[in-house]
Amino acid sequence: MSIKILYIGNNNTKNETTLKLLSNSLVNEDYDIIITSNKQNKFFRLLDMCVNLLKLSFKLDFVIIDTYSTTNFYYALICSQICKIFKLKYITVLHGGNLPNRLKKNKFLSSLIFNNAYKNVSPSMYLKKEFENYNYVVDEIPNIIQIDKYPFLKRINIKPKLLFVRAFHEIYNPVMALNVLKEVLKSLPEATLCMIGPIKDNSHQNFLKLASQYNLIDKIEITGFLAKEEWHEKSKDFDIFINTSNFDNMPVSVIEAMALGLPIVSTNVGGLPYLIEENISGLLVDKNDVKAMANAINLIVEGKHQKLAINARKKVESFSWNSVRKKWLEILK
Repeated sequence: MSIKILYIGNNNTKNETTLKLLSNSLVNEDYDIIITSNKQNKFFRLLDMCVNLLKLSFKLDFVIIDTYSTTNFYYALICSQICKIFKLKYITVLHGGNLPNRLKKNKFLSSLIFNNAYKNVSPSMYLKKEFENYNYVVDEIPNIIQIDKYPFLKRINIKPKLLFVRAFHEIYNPVMALNVLKEVLKSLPEATLCMIGPIKDNSHQNFLKLASQYNLIDKIEITGFLAKEEWHEKSKDFDIFINTSNFDNMPVSVIEAMALGLPIVSTNVGGLPYLIEENISGLLVDKNDVKAMANAINLIVEGKHQKLAINARKKVESFSWNSVRKKWLEILK
């Protein structure tokens, strides 16, 4: 009889999330996987998670819980305590660069979740170290990427055609991307910027207002949300990927950009210095340091860092299922 696992997370997205990739990989290993929840409303999503957990509690071998720092933190809290009551082995999968603040601000609630977990799994060394600072035991297993679905495009004559693929949300600091474009244009007047991602807060309005003030509207393309295949295809028209986050862990869009052959310039927050090796697989700058990011872009255009993309591709090839498979099967044996 195959091992039965309930995977708890947000399945209401078109994106190819960790939840989908991991669950599909485990299904191919003959694990019996049930996923909850695909409800759009947050209350009904939580209710669906709890109902499935209660209904299946006597049939499950493991429960996997995606754990973030925002509203989902409380989903994880409630579901973990149900698991504890029914003596179920649950595994937290840690996401979100702001989780360390939860550990600091909500010590008791964090203890209820993470001290009682069968395993805590982090996709990055960053979160592993942050959690270990609070005496939690954490296994590091990188996020999965289906590397064969990411054709590497070698960019020969790099232009200042900048690509940003994150939501319009304050934590991703999209306004910094605009300010970087403004700075780059001082030396590279042909520079352009494409913003791909859904609108999550008023940072979109602030972005448009500033773009208008800067008279840069004709230098910017805003696509809104694009499915993975769509933005991968569109990325062929761009030469440099910028990431301006204020908080981060192991962002999937950055990993994908590395796989696709885009040189990366990113802020050095959270888990990014563990993902990107400075001057080898990408360039890192301090949070909100517009001039440093613009200078890094200039250096790439000048041809000063020709091996960044090749080294980045080699790095993310280690995130394939074949590379992490043994670690997951060891946990779930």
